[in-house]
Amino acid sequence: MDISPLTISSALEQLRVGSLSATQLSDACLQAIERLNPEINAFITVIKPDSAPATTSSGPLTGIPLAIKDLYETAGILTTAGTSFFKDYRPQKDAAVVEKLKAAGANLIGKTNTHEVALGVTGVNPHYGAVRNPWDTQRISGGSSSGSAAAVASGMCLAALGTDTGGSIRIPASLCGVVGLKPTYGRISLRGILPLSWNLDHAGPLTKTVKDAALLLQVLSGYDELDPASSNVPVPDVLSALEDGVQGWRIAILTGEYAWEAEPDVLEAVRDAARVFESLGARIEPVELNFLLDAAQANGLMTQSDGAAFHRQRLEEQPLGFGEDVRQRLQNGAATTSSQYALARRTQSEMRRRMELFFENYDILLMPSTPIPAPLIAGSDALAQARRLTRFTAPFNLTGLPALSVPCGFSSEGLPFGLQIISQAWGEAKVLQAGQAYETATSWHQRRPAICQQ
Repeated sequence: MDISPLTISSALEQLRVGSLSATQLSDACLQAIERLNPEINAFITVIKPDSAPATTSSGPLTGIPLAIKDLYETAGILTTAGTSFFKDYRPQKDAAVVEKLKAAGANLIGKTNTHEVALGVTGVNPHYGAVRNPWDTQRISGGSSSGSAAAVASGMCLAALGTDTGGSIRIPASLCGVVGLKPTYGRISLRGILPLSWNLDHAGPLTKTVKDAALLLQVLSGYDELDPASSNVPVPDVLSALEDGVQGWRIAILTGEYAWEAEPDVLEAVRDAARVFESLGARIEPVELNFLLDAAQANGLMTQSDGAAFHRQRLEEQPLGFGEDVRQRLQNGAATTSSQYALARRTQSEMRRRMELFFENYDILLMPSTPIPAPLIAGSDALAQARRLTRFTAPFNLTGLPALSVPCGFSSEGLPFGLQIISQAWGEAKVLQAGQAYETATSWHQRRPAICQQ
């Protein structure tokens, strides 16, 4: 059974009418993992049915097989964070989000590979191996939610969860040709997720369609009083207006010096996407936002410094336990002065206000998710790629704004890249509505890597 065309939505319908059983669906995923994971390396741990906790739920995700990034704590199941330091760590409790998935009836089929401790965007892991891009296994999948994106793109699961500190959901979504959603900071609980940055981490889904991302967001959202990063704000019904379109919307598209870092075919794909929105009744206006470079740089400094704070004892006592690129970034973070960090936090406050004012005039902002398609694994400089690949994503971790990556085109070599859609704080319904309008009008999301049919 080839499950690569199945989405959460289509699987739920087949489960409802009885043309597919939850056992058949789970077995098909496990068979795909057995066939493809040796080459893709998306999973660190596969959770077989006999080791997965049984559920009697009749919730909105009943029978749906999902994967979760190996930063999410799972009771009694290995949680490595992609590092040797946690190679034997079996938590006693589930992360808050894992609890929600189980309550909704989801079937957790595995823990996905990640760039070590989530501090990187290539997915080349010295401890658990590189995650390979399903579109070209000689190329990176992106990261740090590397395995989650690759597993969804290759049809090893219907959807997966990732985390995003500087682009770690949207970057692999873009490079692997799937949908990735980073919600507003505080929308989804981070309790029980091994942190990289307490100030910048976000949890969110990677899916095959925008509707599936909306379904998962609806399940995962909500206030958690035990998570100090969680915000007590109402959770909207993001599905109710999903099909309402963008007629009359005022949409900004990034232009100017900051955008020119992207390769020409990426920029052309974003311009083509803007023309699609225009055909759907929106008004498009080019904007220069060169100040976003300052936001990206501040995000990078804070990420490294916060990571160094969380891993301080391991960094002091066993620095060689980390891979070279992660060790270097953590040591750079540890060397950051208090003045440098204070200035970055000041930049964060300024950027939040600037973007708040910006979205008083625009419904959404369009820009690339990544400036390039997936680079080759061989010879890839993880630090150089991190600086380049986070250029367009990192500003929205610093500001905490919701951002969605949807497939919007392919390079001449057949590699996907993504369109990033950003809106105001707590505006997930708006980015999803825009994403749905674009997805309905195009067919990029329907393409599947050849490896799915092998």
